[in-house]
Amino acid sequence: MTFVQSTLQNINAGSDEPIVDIDFVRTRDPDTVLSAFTAPCDVLHVMAHGDHSVTPSFTSSDGKVTVSLETLGEVAADRGQGISAGAIIADGCRTGTGVWQKAVRDCLQGDVTYIGTSALIGWHESGVFCSAFYGALLRNRGKGMRPADQARDAAERAIEAYKLLTDRACPFRVMTLGPSRRARILLP
Repeated sequence: MTFVQSTLQNINAGSDEPIVDIDFVRTRDPDTVLSAFTAPCDVLHVMAHGDHSVTPSFTSSDGKVTVSLETLGEVAADRGQGISAGAIIADGCRTGTGVWQKAVRDCLQGDVTYIGTSALIGWHESGVFCSAFYGALLRNRGKGMRPADQARDAAERAIEAYKLLTDRACPFRVMTLGPSRRARILLP
């Protein structure tokens, strides 16, 4: 991710507004995660271990911090702010399953391109996919496309690149998610 962040700094250098606004979040504390989740951006990239044994949650690498989407949704609703990114990459294990999709929909302020995984993943799977994703995302610098559409196109290209590079099926999946009924009622 350091490579992607430095590339973004170069692309955005000299611009009054970022050409592509990407928020990278690692689970460190609930307030940081909530702030990132409710900040408007083109892509919200959450890097954490995914778990849904009790409820869909992100867990830090050291295992000391766990943030559930249920809690995030409740706090966001209390503040009147939900996830307002154009796209979300849930870079963790099995974050593309139905239980995760439902939990994310409860936190949404509007439609989003959601990229999650269908399997257990490690740094290699994530690195291959994310390198291809950000390469595709930045190739046109968003010209002529909404951030959500740009992310969908980049994810589809990254999935194909992953298959070509690894000779295996890509564990990342892309879909469009809309706010749940609950989110539409609680979030403006």
